[in-house]
Amino acid sequence: MRAVIQRVTRASVTVDGTVVGEITRPGLVALVGVTHDDGPTQVATMARKIAELRILRDERSATEAGAPVLVVSQFTLYGSTRKGRRPSWVAAAPGPVAEPLVAAVVTDLRARGLEVATGVFGAMMEVELVGDGPVTVIVEA
Repeated sequence: MRAVIQRVTRASVTVDGTVVGEITRPGLVALVGVTHDDGPTQVATMARKIAELRILRDERSATEAGAPVLVVSQFTLYGSTRKGRRPSWVAAAPGPVAEPLVAAVVTDLRARGLEVATGVFGAMMEVELVGDGPVTVIVEA
């Protein structure tokens, strides 16, 4: 499991002209990708890292700051550009495998008491965010 996590002042996801998920105060956007051999261990590790990474202002974590998180599924994080000009998506898990794992990350984050907004799995999404810093990290689980 792989995520790109950005510190933001606000962010939203729109599908077909409708805002489906948003955070309106400082927090994190987590773009989450799943590969074929991911499972419960990777879900737990990813949720813990998203919740506990000390990348908010004053070196606080989302848990410490009570900051919201916007989770967006992102299969393209497993795109390979090693050959040619067209990315290969073979390392990305198919939807039936990836969707429940991304949902499990969301469930785990909520169980930790975090406010979590989401996109819509598999939809064409417009993601808007205002980066804070900017601070962007890549997390592997």
